[in-house]
Order: sequence, then structure tokens, then C-alpha cells
Amino acid sequence: MNFYPNQTRRVDPGTSEDINGGSDSYISTGNNILDAHDFPELIEDYLMELEIRNYSSNTIRTYRSIINGFHRFLQDEAHKNNEIFILKSFKRYIRYLKRDKKVSQNYIYLVTVVIKKFFEFGNISGLEEVKTPKRSKSLPKSLNEEEVKKLIHAINNKEEDSPYKKAFKLRNKLILTLLYSTGLRVSELVTLETDSVDLDERTIRIRGKGEKDRIVLFDESTLLLMEDYLSKSSLEGDYLFVNRSGNHLSPRYIQMMIKEYAEAAGIRKKVTPHILRHSFATHLLKNGVDIRAIQQLLGHSNLSTTQIYTSVDMHTLKTVYDRAKQL
Repeated sequence: MNFYPNQTRRVDPGTSEDINGGSDSYISTGNNILDAHDFPELIEDYLMELEIRNYSSNTIRTYRSIINGFHRFLQDEAHKNNEIFILKSFKRYIRYLKRDKKVSQNYIYLVTVVIKKFFEFGNISGLEEVKTPKRSKSLPKSLNEEEVKKLIHAINNKEEDSPYKKAFKLRNKLILTLLYSTGLRVSELVTLETDSVDLDERTIRIRGKGEKDRIVLFDESTLLLMEDYLSKSSLEGDYLFVNRSGNHLSPRYIQMMIKEYAEAAGIRKKVTPHILRHSFATHLLKNGVDIRAIQQLLGHSNLSTTQIYTSVDMHTLKTVYDRAKQL
């Protein structure tokens, strides 16, 4: 089986079909894969194709990191011009990630999927027979209602606080409250724009993964916080939450902020923005909200993604079970 293309072919990332009408003839044009293919250019072509297809910036950033990691690994390998070399190099790379980097099984799954798609796009042979490994399935962790209250109320103002510190605390309290009351992803929260909020309807228009729009709701207590925040903030740009420079906050800042307030609240569990999202879904389910409604609020494309929350609340499950058995 020949390995090197006579001319570059580009394959649709979604269908693996040739999108340039390239020739199917192959000839050997170099001593190794890195000579035969301009990997940096091929990577940029692939990522540009993903951007055109409305993949999120976070997804594209992740794909770039994964593909560049494998490219660096290939540069240290003893190159040969056949597909067996590619397959063996990929297996050595997976072993390296597991043994040396101690990455999770889910990350191995992601690396396999991304690298295979990239090779298909560039019409590079060698990984067709690689089977996608199984992902580990663990139940999402969440806070109970009391822990959520402790977290949010860990930001109460003090009399000696300066006006700036009071405004700072108000902003952070609204952030925590919104994450829990709407189930927003942290990437969605930090890029929220002021004009996407409808105070009269208590809704927020969200541009989520895959550039898909959805509407989320917030409750009366969040509305009061929002009105207080907007009345005391002098927002000049588009974003609802900004730093001193007027730029929107980073996801990393939100993660560190939540960690700090969780410690202040005496919560020993690991608390992250995503755990607040899990808590939102779990508590809605516990209170009888239909899972398809939760799916819509979370912005999940597939119900199977939302259904993992049905396994979370064992206390509720036992209550329903005992009630049914008494009938």
C-alpha cells in the first residue's frame, strides 16, 4: 500500500469525503511522513475548516493542542515511509500519555478521535484500524441545596467594606447565583452581553456550543440581584461582567473565585462552575422538572447527555420507589 499522496487531498471532517477532488493516485515523495506532508500548514487548514463549520473556539483550541502534541512526538520518532510506522508511533504516543503524563481514559478517547479525524482530513493513512477506546462513565458530582446557599452567602458585604469592594462582591454574588440558577457553562457566562438579558421576562439569550442559540430562565431572587448590579455598575462595553480593564472575565478567574468562596463557606467538596451546572440540573430533576425541559435549558443536543442526571439523586429515587411499593 502506497503512503504519500501525489497531490494534497482534503477530507470533510464530518463525512471523510474528498472536498478538493484530489487524485487517488499515490507516489512516494519523501523519506518520512514529516517530509511528505507540511504538518503546520495541514493543521491550520484543518482548524480553519472546523471554524467554518462553527466549532466553538474552546473546541478548536483543544483540537489544536492535541494535534500539536502528537506532531511534536512524531518529530522525535525514527521516521519511516509506511503505515506500520504511523500505527506504531500512535500506539507509543498513547502509551506515553498513559504512563508519563498520567492522563485520564476520557482524554485518551478524545486524543484518539481527534487524531483520527485529522489524519482522515489530510488523507494520511495508517490509523484506519485504530479502535476508539471506551470512555469512563462517572456520575457528575453536585452540591446539595444547603451547600449552594452557603456558597452564595459566603459573599455578604461588611460595614467596613469600601464602595469598590461592595460592588466587587455584588458582581461575584450575581455570578455564582447565575451559574446555579441558569445552568450556564462558564464559557457562556463570561461572554454574556448586557443586551442579551431581558429583565421583564427573566430570560437570557445564550449563544452556546456550535453557535446554537437558546433561552435560559432565572428566578426572582436572581432578578433582584441583577437589577441591583445593573443600577450600581457603569458598564460601558458589551459584556455584563468585566474586569478593571473593561474586558470580560476569564473562565480561569471564575474557577479560582468559586474555589475561594467554597473554602470560605466551609465546603470540603471540590466546587467548580461545572459542578454548579450539575447541581442546577440535579435539583430541577429532584423537584419534578421533565428531563426534556432540562435538556433544553442546558443546551444539550442529545437527550442521552442529559440522562446521566437521572442516576444522580439516589435519595429521590428511594423515596419514589418506597412510595410506589406502598400502593
